Amino acid sequence: MQRTLVIAASAPVPRGNHIEIAQTADGTVIAVRDLDRGIQYEVRDVSRERIEVWRAVVRDCRVTESPSDGRTTLVVGFSDAVSAAEEALSEADAAAAAAKAESDRWGGADKRPAEFPDRFW
Repeated sequence: MQRTLVIAASAPVPRGNHIEIAQTADGTVIAVRDLDRGIQYEVRDVSRERIEVWRAVVRDCRVTESPSDGRTTLVVGFSDAVSAAEEALSEADAAAAAAKAESDRWGGADKRPAEFPDRFW
């Protein structure tokens, strides 16, 4: 699952890097930490507000500079354990379906079983 974040600062993060996002309860991003490069971009300091921290992987990054300010748009994919597990299960289900289709094709599941001849004693 992807999500687009707009940050009111110039925070270039390369595609594929793992990041940690801190945001307030109302959804305002206050800090982005690039975990692969060890760089933290702080938009503002909030020590008394309740913040939520979550991790993601950068899918796309666009930095827009203007004379008055900079703005960064990040498209991120979730990398928390729940999302990773859901993605892994989805891929496992697809692999199991492909294996079943292949076994049906080669295993003769569409054929009728051979009939046994009558036994004479």
